[in-house]
Amino acid sequence: MVPGATRRGTRSTRFVGRRGRRASKSRGMELLARVGLAARGVMYLIIGSLALAIALGHGGHQADRSGALRLVARTSFGSAALWLLVIGFSGMTLWRLSEAAYGAAGPDGRKTSTRLTALARAVFYGFVVYTILKFALGVGAPTSTNQQSRDLTATAMRLSVGRLIVAAIGLALLAGGAGLAYRALRKKFLEKLAFGRTRPAIRQAVARLGQIGGTARGAVFATAGIFLVVAAAQFQPSQAKGVDATLRAFAHTPLGPWLLALVAAGLVMFGVYSFCETRWRQV
Repeated sequence: MVPGATRRGTRSTRFVGRRGRRASKSRGMELLARVGLAARGVMYLIIGSLALAIALGHGGHQADRSGALRLVARTSFGSAALWLLVIGFSGMTLWRLSEAAYGAAGPDGRKTSTRLTALARAVFYGFVVYTILKFALGVGAPTSTNQQSRDLTATAMRLSVGRLIVAAIGLALLAGGAGLAYRALRKKFLEKLAFGRTRPAIRQAVARLGQIGGTARGAVFATAGIFLVVAAAQFQPSQAKGVDATLRAFAHTPLGPWLLALVAAGLVMFGVYSFCETRWRQV
């Protein structure tokens, strides 16, 4: 290797790194993040509303991403709305990728665990973009999360260590959901908000939305994780449940539809909280 070429390559890498870091903190990236948070808010509002309809005995749609997209597509401005969601979730994906590469805002933003979490979220939102884009282009209807969960679980279980993989994913989902609920209950999310001179009453309302909404969201993820662990233990892929089936499972507890209604209302509140994050989230 020629020494001069090595130095030029190192300088080029550093230059690209500096440009990338500046881009990750730019106004453009901030806008992408806030548009992404708004898209997330829309999705949770619709899913929560669909789940609430199920609790009230009027559930004609699946209470998950596929049901939400089908409902949006049937509106008079469905095509435009789908493309807006594509843009929004693309912004969310790029923002999470920038956090994975250069760190997030806050004192713990550059930790390895924080970056890995951001990368996992980027992969998830990238899949969401792919799903919505196919639907918007008319080349593929969205598959229900119930079917996706069963299919992926069945595929994994064909491997020699498939049950262990499914159980590990279930435990990770359970731990992640419990962590989301814990952070919500302790109002840890407030550390990422910059209210400035916002009135105390508004701050308190946002805190309550995030607390209740985040707890409901965590409960859904944790419950889905439990079903995955059960599927692995019983070697039955059919036990794996997506968001819709997980939500419906709440209605089969001793509390009946009332528990589902509470969780659904919580998801709606998380959707509203997501809109609050578009205003006050530190990016």
